[in-house]
Parts: sequence; C-alpha cells; structure tokens
Amino acid sequence: MSKVRVAFVGSGGMAEPHAAAVSKIKGAEIVGFCDLKPELAQAKASQYGGKSFTDPAEMLDTVKPTALYVLLPPFAHGVELAAVARGIPFFVEKPIGLDMALTKKIAAAVKRKKLITCAGYMNRYRKSVQTVRNLLQSDPAIMLHGGWIGGTPNPDAAPIVRWWINKAKSGGQFLEQVTHTVDLTRFFCGNAVEVHAFAAKGHNKRVHPDYSIEDASVVNIRFASGAIANLWASCSSNAGGGISLNVYAKNAAALFTGWDHSVKITRAGKEAVEIKGEPDIFDIEDAIFIKAVAAGDPSRIQSTYQDAANSLAISVAANQSMKSGKPVRVERVG
Repeated sequence: MSKVRVAFVGSGGMAEPHAAAVSKIKGAEIVGFCDLKPELAQAKASQYGGKSFTDPAEMLDTVKPTALYVLLPPFAHGVELAAVARGIPFFVEKPIGLDMALTKKIAAAVKRKKLITCAGYMNRYRKSVQTVRNLLQSDPAIMLHGGWIGGTPNPDAAPIVRWWINKAKSGGQFLEQVTHTVDLTRFFCGNAVEVHAFAAKGHNKRVHPDYSIEDASVVNIRFASGAIANLWASCSSNAGGGISLNVYAKNAAALFTGWDHSVKITRAGKEAVEIKGEPDIFDIEDAIFIKAVAAGDPSRIQSTYQDAANSLAISVAANQSMKSGKPVRVERVG
C-alpha cells in the first residue's frame, strides 16, 4: 500500500497524543481533522497538516482516508458505521460508547466487512501487562482488585470535565475512566459473566448543576474462568489516591501502580521482578495500528472493536446494577 492516509474525527484532548504519534510514523500521512468546534479542527490541521471539517461524512468523502481515528466522548459515537460503510479501518478511543445496542450493531457490521479495527486500550501493549498475562497462562488469576481514586472534579479546569460529570454523557467514572482497569481484568481473565455494583452519592456538594455521576462506586465481577474481581472508582477522595491493580494467582502476585502501569511481580520462592511502564505508549499503540492497516495484517493488534465491546458490556452492566441494587448478567458481544 502507498502511504496510509489518516483522518481524525474529534480534535480535542485525545487528538494531540495520537496525532503526534501518527505524525512520526513513516508511511503515514495526516489528511484531515473533524470536530463540531471548527477552531479545534483548524488548529490541529494547522499543526499536523490536512484539511479541517465539521461534518465527518464530508471529510471521509473529500480526503478519502485509508485509516480513521474516532476520538469522541462516550455519548457521541456512531460515526464508526460511516467508516464501515466505506471500508475504512478505524481506531476508536475508549470507552467505545454508552449504548450496547449501537455497539453491537457496529461490531456486527465490522465482522461482516472483516474490517481492521483497534481500540484505545493502550495498556495491553505494555511489557508489564504482557509479562503478567503470559505468567497467568500457567498460573491463572484467582482474585483481582484495583481502580482509580481521584478528587472532586473541577468543572472550570478543562472542557472535558463538563461532559465527564454528566452521567448521561460519560456513563460515570467507572465506565469512562476505570474502563482501562476493567479491560485489563478481561485481558487477564477472559470474559465476565456477572457483576454486582454499589454507588455512593451526595458527598460531592455544589460541584455543578450538571453533576450527576457517582461520587464513588465498587463493582464485584465474576468471570467465566472462575476468577473474581473487586474494582472501585472515586472522584471524591481529595486527600490522595491513584491508580492500581493487584492480580493474585496461586503462586504469583502482580501489583500494578500508576497511569503507566509499572508492576512488581512476586512469585513463591523467587526474587521479585519490577518492570517500569513505557512513557511513549501512544507511539507504540499507534504504530501497530498504522502498520496493521498498511500490511492488511491485524495480528499485532491487542484490542479490536469486539474486544472493546465486551469490556464495555461489563461497565454497562455495572451501571445497571448500581441502579437496581441487584446482580446483573454481563452481555456477550460476538
């Protein structure tokens, strides 16, 4: 194939790391940016090249990309169907939506078209994660716990916070942010079958009129493998917190910390091993996707659209359980 012609739908915060990464890939050419806010698309086009648009279909038909990045908030998805209809491989940032009916429709369309897709679960590409996953093949995970603990949102800090604090737009912290941790539990344990979730509300006061997400939540997950997990989210912990995931097998434990998912691995009778997380993980992830498109070979892609749909299903079920107070079966996609 000649150069991979790359276009972006969504020119906000996540467009920067991905456009920066793609711009460094030999064999890739950025041809367009699209955003409902024309100034954002224009700014990115001025920075990285290509034309700017406010209508995705117009961009796809004008610049004719051979790869598309979908970098949208959870509530704004659907453009993936336009990419599928045109046979354009696409990368979609996590989480891939809120609506399981739409997600299943897109997944089915991708499958019919046998289209190359990639979802933005970049932690799957980390050496720390790959090492632990390989270890668990012979010593399966039994119990996992972890999550994302942060402080009270400040709606004036960044534009993303305005939709992020709105449950109808973000799906809540567990679905939008802890999705990375949810996805890793699936990567390590396989598909989930049931969740039971609980939420805390009413502690963050006078944040903003649109504030409707949970202040904190805990989600218990049961996997088909027999493993169990307890994951948590908090956006009301102003005295400290962070990101973590602990994985316990019979003879090994893996303790992940931080956004970069550095890990300490301990094994019975052996010295502990520590692996630092890569700072350039977007470069790694994006290079694999672009090269997959160029070669027509998706074998190195670690998370497809269908993979991401099954991770989303856990979080959607968790939201249902928070609302009902009862255990909820996890829907399987594909």
